[in-house]
Amino acid sequence: MSDAPAYNDQLLARGRAIKALLLDVDGVLTDGGLLYSAQGETLKRFNTLDGHGLKMLQSAGISVAVITGRDSEPLRARLQALGIVHARYGIDDKRPAAQDILTELQLDWSQAAAMGDDWPDWPMMKDAALRCAPSNAHHEILSRADFVSRAQGGYGAVREVCDLLLSANGLYQAISAKYAL
Repeated sequence: MSDAPAYNDQLLARGRAIKALLLDVDGVLTDGGLLYSAQGETLKRFNTLDGHGLKMLQSAGISVAVITGRDSEPLRARLQALGIVHARYGIDDKRPAAQDILTELQLDWSQAAAMGDDWPDWPMMKDAALRCAPSNAHHEILSRADFVSRAQGGYGAVREVCDLLLSANGLYQAISAKYAL
């Protein structure tokens, strides 16, 4: 059986209360780079580690929501493939959108974790019970985060948050055992 990653007691205590994970996209679920096709379509690269982590989190009863300043068909297709139904696109002020999602889920900020990488994400992050950032986030966000992943955005940073939340809720070992780890 696989051992769960080691986290400090305070982080695990915060993680136990989490019922929803709020995520930015560019710089969190992606590496923040924007690729444009000859037709002007924005292309995005997603990490399968993050995707599998999000699926495991949802199967454990933790809701996942995405709030992003951009909108694109590739993004919508990826979120649909992951089963993420709570998403807001083209959002400049992310806090009201996050509040709307929490209200829909009948949750409050004490039950939310949020992950962002830059200033526009801070309003969504500041009241969350667990504030997370990828290792390559802007220094102002890094200094305010409760948890900073070892991985950069788009390279497994979200998976690290998923593993933390699964560990905090005592589910990491049971889920990893399903894969004979």
